[in-house]
Amino acid sequence: MVLQVTAMPIERRTLLRTAVLSTVAVASKAFAAKTPSPKDTLAYIIWPHDGDRVHGAFWCRFGLRNMGITHAGDATPNSGHHHLLVDVDEPLDPEGPIPSDKRHLHFGAGQTETRLDLPPGRHTLQLILGDAEHLVFDPPVVSRKITITVF
Repeated sequence: MVLQVTAMPIERRTLLRTAVLSTVAVASKAFAAKTPSPKDTLAYIIWPHDGDRVHGAFWCRFGLRNMGITHAGDATPNSGHHHLLVDVDEPLDPEGPIPSDKRHLHFGAGQTETRLDLPPGRHTLQLILGDAEHLVFDPPVVSRKITITVF
């Protein structure tokens, strides 16, 4: 398909070209390849350990092997930032950004630990590494889900 824009006034041609280029840019972003991660990358929770009982507020420390940590928005290859999933059972949308809410905690400044204050009871924790745009890497960099009890 060829667009014939030469017979239009300059303002309309410019507007049409801008609209076409914007549509192409949005479409190419939607079909862009995911950010790759090395196959031997490992995200893990350093502390607490699976099955731990913790009293009140506690520090949660994040680990990552074979990739680097950076702030959100930095597209340096082989680096990303942590997201901590708290009591999340439903799967994430592999094509969309990782949510940011009370159960999907976002660490876009490159943090590798946080102090959590969860209500008493059983809770699950899991890390997932996000790329510069908060998207899941390919393959995903996800820790094992752990269960803790707060008392």
